Amino acid sequence: MTDLQVNSKLMDLTTAVDRFVQDGDCVALEGFGHLIPFAAGHEIIRQNKRNLTVCRMTPDLLTDQMLAAGVITRLVASFFASGSAGSLYELRRRVEDHDPEPLEVEEYSHYGMVCRYQAAAAGLPFYPLRSYAGSDLPQLNTDIRKVTDPYGGGEIYVVPPLQPDVTIVHAQRADHLGNVQMWGIVGAQQEAAFAGKKVIVTVEEVVDPEVVRSDPNRTLIPSHAVDAIVHCPGGAYPSYAQGYYDRDNLFYRDWTAISRDPKLIRSWIDRWVYNMPDRAAYMEAVDDERWASLQVATKMSGAVNYGQRQPQH
Repeated sequence: MTDLQVNSKLMDLTTAVDRFVQDGDCVALEGFGHLIPFAAGHEIIRQNKRNLTVCRMTPDLLTDQMLAAGVITRLVASFFASGSAGSLYELRRRVEDHDPEPLEVEEYSHYGMVCRYQAAAAGLPFYPLRSYAGSDLPQLNTDIRKVTDPYGGGEIYVVPPLQPDVTIVHAQRADHLGNVQMWGIVGAQQEAAFAGKKVIVTVEEVVDPEVVRSDPNRTLIPSHAVDAIVHCPGGAYPSYAQGYYDRDNLFYRDWTAISRDPKLIRSWIDRWVYNMPDRAAYMEAVDDERWASLQVATKMSGAVNYGQRQPQH
């Protein structure tokens, strides 16, 4: 076998989800408004995974869709929102009316979620933070606790580590070895990846290792932390991938009406998830004019000189 075959972490999305996501798992799906792993979430639905605990900063349209599909039984999250474009009615029905059944919710602040991932990534028993002072969250979530500062600083809030069974993120590019590069707005993808027991990364493109080595500071998740790389163009749509396509704001606005009607949201899932064999088919079905309107012009970043040792004579 060649080095490419021996060391490659490339696989298709169906295989990656089937291999690494099991019923009852705790699954982190991270991407902070940007690079949301919609394709992976849809594949989880398509494979009829059940009883998942889903961890996500800003549970949004993807969470609404997975709830409607019956995938999620527990949600660990911060700031419930639809990308500033409306309400998440499937989520609201579950939380407010227990319709069609109750949803267990464990809520933190954004920073609290990041601290939980950091604690797990570092093997720490908890992570201290001050941002819960004056908040009602500690009364609503008993896992947000106070400890005494051993250095005499009084009491401070702490949160427990969050170690997902699987972390799934989307990124702009990676090499076949599993070195993942991102730019633009990044949320807790790096922390969640280091915290996860297994890591799946979907990417817009797979590049040669030489491309990664030419700009190493963009490598937010190195190969040793990655189990699967999936080439998945459009994998973040309808969210956006900086440098590849813009966010489909019209879809985000339309989602309010879709999610308001339980029959309509399930009809949407049937049409756009269950009846699509894979992400390529999904993207093929997106209206050409609409997709064209989301394409972005090239704007290259400035070059930097990493330097190279002079040959010795």
